[in-house]
Amino acid sequence: MESHGKEELKGPVLHIVVVGFHHKKGCQVEYSYPPLIPEEGHDSSNLPEEWKYLPFLALPDGAHNYQEDTVYFHLPPFSGADMKCVYGVSCYRQIEAKSLKVRLADVTRETVQKSVCVLSRVPLYGLLQAKLQLITHAYFEEKDFSQISILKELYEHMNGSLRGTALEGSQVFLGKIVLIHGLTVCVSLCVCFLFQVLFYISPVNRLVEALMTVLSLFPGMIEHGLADSSHYQPKSSVSDDISLLECVSGAEEFVSVSVTDITNATLELVGEEGFGENQTTTTSTEASQRTASPSDTSTPAVASTNLKPPSRTSPDSSESDWETLDPSVLEDIPKDSETGGLGLGPQGQSAGQGGQVAVTQGLVSGLEEDQYGLPLAIFTKGYLCLPYMALQQHHLLSDVTVRGFVAGATNILFRQQRHLSDAIVDVEEAKIQIGDPELRKLLGLTTADLRFADYLVKHVTENREDIFLDGTGWEGGDEWIRAQFGLYVHSLLSSTLQEDNDKLLADWGTPFISAWRITHNYRVWFSNKHPAMAKITPGHPFQGQYSAADLKLRFSHSVQNSERGKKIGAAVITTSRSVVQTGKAVGQSVGGVLTSAKSAMSSWFSTLAQPAILATPAASPEPQSPTEP
Repeated sequence: MESHGKEELKGPVLHIVVVGFHHKKGCQVEYSYPPLIPEEGHDSSNLPEEWKYLPFLALPDGAHNYQEDTVYFHLPPFSGADMKCVYGVSCYRQIEAKSLKVRLADVTRETVQKSVCVLSRVPLYGLLQAKLQLITHAYFEEKDFSQISILKELYEHMNGSLRGTALEGSQVFLGKIVLIHGLTVCVSLCVCFLFQVLFYISPVNRLVEALMTVLSLFPGMIEHGLADSSHYQPKSSVSDDISLLECVSGAEEFVSVSVTDITNATLELVGEEGFGENQTTTTSTEASQRTASPSDTSTPAVASTNLKPPSRTSPDSSESDWETLDPSVLEDIPKDSETGGLGLGPQGQSAGQGGQVAVTQGLVSGLEEDQYGLPLAIFTKGYLCLPYMALQQHHLLSDVTVRGFVAGATNILFRQQRHLSDAIVDVEEAKIQIGDPELRKLLGLTTADLRFADYLVKHVTENREDIFLDGTGWEGGDEWIRAQFGLYVHSLLSSTLQEDNDKLLADWGTPFISAWRITHNYRVWFSNKHPAMAKITPGHPFQGQYSAADLKLRFSHSVQNSERGKKIGAAVITTSRSVVQTGKAVGQSVGGVLTSAKSAMSSWFSTLAQPAILATPAASPEPQSPTEP
């Protein structure tokens, strides 16, 4: 694999690959340029061990149900190679076999399904997708898949035109941000906590668009925060699994923040600082705790606040070791309150030309950071980002070397096994399913958060006059939304440095702040020096006194996110229909429905007045393990 270093010198694109579906062999690589394995030809179907899932990612499950589709996926780097995450973009199409000019002997079905994909070392999803869709269309229009000259030209053209391309938001992600009131903010908080978050919808293009939308709201995340997001071991044999368990045995070697750890740390802080009404909402269950074997014992919560680097390396390399900061680092070095952190940070950070913040290498995170310390070191040390996850990768959800993930899936088997995910985002139904009720409380939106979400939704949905020719203006446009979330994140980080201001932290949710402070990504950020943080005013952007509008927001949010609230909405809809359909028997027809609505409303309000139940919910039954197609 030494030739890959030479490929990087030529440009950002590593390979152009064609994946087809064979009626006997299934999904397989039919062509690659340059060859995936240098010693073999362009038409070899053999794959490097690290990329064994490439055919199933490029040609997604259930693709036969759609004429075309687009897939974003991540591949792990080669062992021992000086590489980071490999970013893949695939365009799938199918064509009737009878329309082919040259029909090979192995074409036995009525349709031919193929994908053309680009493997790149930089996350230029938007540009790669735009160019690849045009080439894929032209490749299929030839109706002769032996004509591969267009693919070679694509490789040369991309490396010639994209060399030195700056990683900017408009080029990295060409997608329309779709906001769901409160949901987007809640999912973002889940990601901050390093939980297991699964997105679900079909087809794949809608899936990856929703997942990448959330990630694009974190400043610098897509551009610089995914370099270590695909460090995982492909499942190959039983012997490999045994050796893997031997290397990773011992819970003390892993840095995994479980819900219990978060809760215990929060309770400790509550006891010391006295957070009042939030004391009853800070306990939870071990929903996200992982152990290497049944004989292992969980690490106490106290140990999670005194984490040390592992004494042994992981099967991959030192890059994937689950390490955090030695607590002595945080204690020995004086805190620089003006810059919002500790005096450890990367040197030489300065503003670039045109007022843009320069990006430098972070000493602790290993990521390219700006002066605010962003992106956060979320997708590092065993926390995966998989925009699309093939069924063959299902084992990663329960892999002991994976401490968390943000993944997308279209197969219903992923959604059915809810015990493997802390949160399931159903994009089609616009809702997030969190099994643990205490975790839902921890991630509950404050009044200031609801104001923020309402502010975004109103600006996106309202018609404004200051629009461009394409119908999208600055206010309410994609870049405007990202700018608002950027301010939200900057203000949140600045507020966490105000340890003695309980009133200010309450706008963010005191349990949330206390829990987030013990996570890996926050500890890494806190250990660095961030000069630009001195310019950020602490406090929630939407803090303020309560009003009647806040009660309306809270009521609307509760109705939309509770089962009884949905029943109320259904009752109101039924009432409206009854009024329209029956003009004569209004008293009788509507009266019964109003009584039903009133009963549902009363029952719903009674539950709001009840104290929080801290009992551990019963575990959901585990469905049968999936079988590979």
